Amino acid sequence: MVQMLVKTLKKPITSTFIAIFLGIFFASLILAFAGYAPFDVMKALFNGIFSKPKNIANVIIKSTPIIITGLSVAFAFKTGMFNIGAEGQFIAGSVAATITGLSLNFPPFLQIPIIILAGCLAGALLGGIIGSLKAKFGIHEVITSIMLNWIAFHLSNFVVNCAAFHKPNSSNTYTINENGFTTLFYKWKTSEEGLKFLKEHSLISEFFLKTDFNIGIFLAIILAIFISFFLFKMTKGYELRALGLNSQAAEFAGINIGRNTLYAMLIAGSISGLAGALVITGASPHNISDLSMFENNGFNGLSVALIAGSSPIGCIASGLFLGGLLYGGQFVQMQIGTPSEIINIMIGTIVFFIALAKFIPILVDKFSKHRIKSNTFNKF
Repeated sequence: MVQMLVKTLKKPITSTFIAIFLGIFFASLILAFAGYAPFDVMKALFNGIFSKPKNIANVIIKSTPIIITGLSVAFAFKTGMFNIGAEGQFIAGSVAATITGLSLNFPPFLQIPIIILAGCLAGALLGGIIGSLKAKFGIHEVITSIMLNWIAFHLSNFVVNCAAFHKPNSSNTYTINENGFTTLFYKWKTSEEGLKFLKEHSLISEFFLKTDFNIGIFLAIILAIFISFFLFKMTKGYELRALGLNSQAAEFAGINIGRNTLYAMLIAGSISGLAGALVITGASPHNISDLSMFENNGFNGLSVALIAGSSPIGCIASGLFLGGLLYGGQFVQMQIGTPSEIINIMIGTIVFFIALAKFIPILVDKFSKHRIKSNTFNKF
């Protein structure tokens, strides 16, 4: 029984659940000290997520981009790279998708793939710059990532204010052409017959008519499965993982370090760019706006990857969890009156304990060895 408990505690997923529990526990303590009832806050959070089909749909919509940027960061982690530039790559993808969606107006079966490809290429461009600088000059990816985040930020604002794209009397661009929309049942929402059908079916109406539910979550799941297969079942994936596990050993085995570093960041960047493109095609207002601060889709992806332990499949669950906290936190603020920062405190605490999670197996080992020694001593 004790051995089974020790094995369970050593599993990464156990450490993750412990970190989540501790994050919620410490956030509850902070709430209590601030004069709020933790139970009421958690109830409001839970109701905000699950009380209506519309809320569940919005949680999924909120989670989709951070699942995909989480996959980007997790992929980079597996190859030994720290892709803190997912935010900039996401922005680059959304900018490229907007420009393409405004400039072209092909039928949907062409328009949508072209927009998505443009977003992926823009993200890959930023990732490729990071990878090439690391491969050729040894410049750490964290430094170049942070710089490129700001370049993408200001590039986005530049595009928003260009005469060709700027919508007069607003702080955003024009909406992309409708043929580029990936929102499900969008045509139904704009036709009398479609609206009549949706209104006659309350569940479908709640889930689709009142939200911008789109194909993004399905692509995110497919992508997570593919990345997992690529990393663990394909030769190139093995090379990239070998690079992350031990670059010197990988080089000794004949793996080209520089080339694979570039490949790793090209792929990671394209994934974040995909997230940016899917937000433009899938959710209103289908354009980009003047940014006064980062929207944190890429930075939240970092939290998703950490909570998932860099597991591509785990990013789906951790992304939905984080998306639920972010969306449900709005209801906590409205119903209880707690500051919005409490959700960020909870997320930060969870990530903090995730970072400490590797110490749990060490503590378990020490405890089990101490127990064995004590039992041995007692026998004598």
